[in-house]
Amino acid sequence: MAGMLDRIKQFARSPQGRRAVDQARRAAADPRKRAQAQRLLGKLRGRH
Repeated sequence: MAGMLDRIKQFARSPQGRRAVDQARRAAADPRKRAQAQRLLGKLRGRH
């Protein structure tokens, strides 16, 4: 499990990882995207 976390940390520090984190932060700041994500999570949890 520690190896997996190390790989995730390494990816987050890479330029591609930084772009992915930045894109996720921008999507989370958008109210429409946030609502869309909440609906998706609700469906995955079995709440319709």
